[in-house]
Amino acid sequence: MTSQGNAESQILIVEDEPKIARLVADYLEGSGFATHHLDHGDAVLPWLTETRQAGQGPVLVLLDLMLPGTDGLTLCREIRQRWPALPVIMLTARVEEVDRLLGLELGADDYICKPFSPREVVARVKAVLRRSQGTDNPDHAAGSNLVLDEEGWRALADSQDLGLTAVEFQLLKVMMHAPGRIFSRDQLMDHMYRDHRIVSERTVDSHVKKLRRKISEVWPEREVIRSVYGVGYKYQPEE
Repeated sequence: MTSQGNAESQILIVEDEPKIARLVADYLEGSGFATHHLDHGDAVLPWLTETRQAGQGPVLVLLDLMLPGTDGLTLCREIRQRWPALPVIMLTARVEEVDRLLGLELGADDYICKPFSPREVVARVKAVLRRSQGTDNPDHAAGSNLVLDEEGWRALADSQDLGLTAVEFQLLKVMMHAPGRIFSRDQLMDHMYRDHRIVSERTVDSHVKKLRRKISEVWPEREVIRSVYGVGYKYQPEE
């Protein structure tokens, strides 16, 4: 099922319940998005590979956790490895915190629990796209070789793409724009999730840990994201 619309704003809906998929598609299309629906996990990676090679891939994936064939968490991991900048929002009826954190650790940019309002889905899609689609020029951090390419939504250390997720990029961007400033976890959550929903502090720690790991793969002896005990985190470029 593919809708007519702006191909540059296509959302891939991966959901095996037809009524839910159709409802979400109707609301997205009413907000100006085009949609494509897949109902089997095994079809997702081949379809993404084909469309992205043709320059027609989606701008975001709405991905159900429980699917026939390849499950949502496995797909999320594969999407993040192959296309690091492609935003993924996971849909699930499993509300346990461990599932939420696992999904985010694997690279999901957001997580929506069923039952949900289709208006909420549209709002979350727009929020993630705002975070993931920068419009500024590349931003160089003083005193380091770490560069933010906000138009391409990339971070480069010594010209190597770190392969950040949209949330990781937003987290790094907030701290890099205020070097030396200490951000509490609550402040970082407000920047990362502008709809002010409740997110555990462990989620922020999880993103920071993964961001640090990606930076350390290029700079094993440098620590530019620093912890401030009992307060939060700061970006501290080397002089």
